[in-house]
Amino acid sequence: LSGAPREQRAFRYLLTHAIPGDPRHILHTFDCWARRCEHLSCLGPLKGRIVARLLEERAPLRVLELGTYCGYNTILLAMGLPPGARLYTVEGDPQHAAVAEKVIRLAGFHEQMVELIVGPSEEVIPRLRDKHGLIQADFVFMDHWKRCYLRDLQLLESHHLLAQGATVLADNVLFPGAPHFLQYAKTCGRYRCRLHRASLEY
Repeated sequence: LSGAPREQRAFRYLLTHAIPGDPRHILHTFDCWARRCEHLSCLGPLKGRIVARLLEERAPLRVLELGTYCGYNTILLAMGLPPGARLYTVEGDPQHAAVAEKVIRLAGFHEQMVELIVGPSEEVIPRLRDKHGLIQADFVFMDHWKRCYLRDLQLLESHHLLAQGATVLADNVLFPGAPHFLQYAKTCGRYRCRLHRASLEY
């Protein structure tokens, strides 16, 4: 297993130490791995509290996540959903998606609540409505390639996938940074922008 990718090593750690069906314990175990063993690009507890608070305030019924990675952030989002809500999460890397699928199901979230879609975001977004039944998203969380933030936001706009009053939350816009996305969001006139200050994960 030492030659396996770190995402798979993290999943083996989860299987050994986490309580199946307990999403909070899954996240706690992930945090322990990331602090003690190997860095994983996940939100972590501090940013996680910001996301949880926003989900509680907005109570979105249709959530879109761009960048599933290992499923940590997906679990965090799913935990904050109101009854009857659905989360669509998109991951471009098939190997990361395979790990995330197992992590999400280990946490106890079934496919009717959390649908994992594998493919490049620029290909998935245009077919979200027809192929996956996402009419419009009330809440979008971006944590994939920063250079794709602006392109994908504009794709969501052009395909009318943002509900009236939707929240778009993007991680790491200052560092590593998504300056074009930030400039557009601030100046296009469609959005009210707020910056949430946080440390880097872990």
